[in-house]
Amino acid sequence: MDDELPARLRALPTWLISQAETRAHRLLTERLGAEGARGYHVRLLAALAEFGPASQASLGRRTAMNRSDVVTAVNELVAQGLAERAEDPADRRRNIVTMTPAGAARLARLDDVLAGVQDELLAPLSAAERADLVRLLTRLLAGR
Repeated sequence: MDDELPARLRALPTWLISQAETRAHRLLTERLGAEGARGYHVRLLAALAEFGPASQASLGRRTAMNRSDVVTAVNELVAQGLAERAEDPADRRRNIVTMTPAGAARLARLDDVLAGVQDELLAPLSAAERADLVRLLTRLLAGR
């Protein structure tokens, strides 16, 4: 942490959370980038793994991504053979996205990358402290 910053700012939870987020985002972006992936890819593959084939609109809602970002990321996943897009037989205006076996293998690798990022970011904390942090952050976010 920057010791040059006034103590009153260093003690603010909002400051600390934003600094932790900045570090977490940097680590995540670097590690995923080294794998040729982006956060959007992980989000989409994780949603497909958990919920199964879905429309692009449904994926956007489940992953908190806007429509154009979903289209771009799905295009990338399809180009890499990690997902397939097919016309919905019930509604030709809608596409259904399905994860391929290669996509499942890719997600398993990215899960390992994510675990490494968590370990690096939270290294100063014990397992109990990590659990407390997750519990507290979840509680904060539930109060939106």
